[in-house]
Amino acid sequence: MGQKSSGKDLLFSTLRHEQTDRVAWVPFAGVHAGSLKGYNARDILLNKEKLVESLLEVKKVYDPDGMPVLFDLQVEAEILGCSLLWADEAPPSVSSHPVADKKEVPTTIPQPGDGRLPIIIDAMHAMKAEIGDSTALYGLVTGPFTLASHLRGTDIFLDSVDDPDFVKELVEYTKQIAIAISQYYIDAGMDVIAIVDPLISQISPRMFTKFFAGPFSEIFEFVKRAGAFSAFFVCGDATKNIRVMCETNPDCIAVDENINMVAAKTITDEFNITLGGNIPLTTCMLLGNQQDNMKYVVDLLDAVDHHNLIISPGCDMPYAIPIENTIAAVQAVREPDNTRKIVENYTKAEIDIPITLPDYNNLSKPLVEVFTLDPDTCAACTYMWRAAQKIKEILGDKIDLSLYRITEIESIARVKKMGIEKIPAIYVNGELKYSSIIPGQSEFLAEVEKYIR
Repeated sequence: MGQKSSGKDLLFSTLRHEQTDRVAWVPFAGVHAGSLKGYNARDILLNKEKLVESLLEVKKVYDPDGMPVLFDLQVEAEILGCSLLWADEAPPSVSSHPVADKKEVPTTIPQPGDGRLPIIIDAMHAMKAEIGDSTALYGLVTGPFTLASHLRGTDIFLDSVDDPDFVKELVEYTKQIAIAISQYYIDAGMDVIAIVDPLISQISPRMFTKFFAGPFSEIFEFVKRAGAFSAFFVCGDATKNIRVMCETNPDCIAVDENINMVAAKTITDEFNITLGGNIPLTTCMLLGNQQDNMKYVVDLLDAVDHHNLIISPGCDMPYAIPIENTIAAVQAVREPDNTRKIVENYTKAEIDIPITLPDYNNLSKPLVEVFTLDPDTCAACTYMWRAAQKIKEILGDKIDLSLYRITEIESIARVKKMGIEKIPAIYVNGELKYSSIIPGQSEFLAEVEKYIR
């Protein structure tokens, strides 16, 4: 009789667009992996042994068909000279931009011995030896736009209008880095190379086609020629870009909770591309209960065709997600019929926290409010928040500025009361100005100045 297939076999079949007998499960447990063993973010991002120990616990507890070895979009940026701010329960964030004050494209290509790459590559080899026969391993690479933004800062959005040739040159450079890192990870045994580029959600299809369609197509073609599967991972409301992303021909597209999976899958199915996602990270996985996670997963399974589908958290899992919530999601993926019976009469409890909104019509000065997932962990949120901080630096006491993170339950209640549908978003005096689009400085400044009396 034939040997029982593994989770890796299932995921490979899914990425080959074959029919499967169940849906694949891929938890994106980045620094959350450390929480399973009592380690913080620094512990696992700076120590190979602690990283591997934590990843093996992910394998044991969450039984993944595929899993990433690391989820940190600052690895390449650190090597190239970006300063990092470290946190205990999140990956580091970029705090300086080497190309911010000069339009000079670097030439250095990171080598396997640079920065934290030796830790990552050694961990990849170790994980391949430990579980590589049964579990597909993901190598996550910072996408060319996000890496270019790390180097240049928010001015890259203005550059796309004022100096498009410079942007193209910078993206050509970061594309070459993505290809180099992909090769290192493939050499270390990674089965799937995911190009993670959160900032793609912040641009128009026209800008994507102009600056990024070619580079992404080349990266995915390289990954396939090298013998690995490719995934295009985007965070935020990338709805408008799903079609142009498909045109770059990855094996898979992974999206977060901002995306309507039914609508997105209609498009990805046209291109015969696998779609992965999109259990909500905060409202469901972090702040919900087991039934919330079960119900979300079975409702998603009931809403979309199971061919070319992977169930995953929407993005990098928050550090403090309760273990039992993820286990509930696993159960729903693996035993949907039984789980459906468990939650058939369950209704998610409403957040009942009294929130008093400002009297927007009678403010003494403009109030800029920035709603984010978390600017410390979400690249798009980071640059949205920094755009607002720059306006505050220019206008000073002429305006007020507030930040809300929907990792906090009070902020979720505020988002609900204001009717906010997409994150990140910027409001001025209670009026939506930017949703999943990072504004240019001059445009943003002019918009805010309209409210100054």
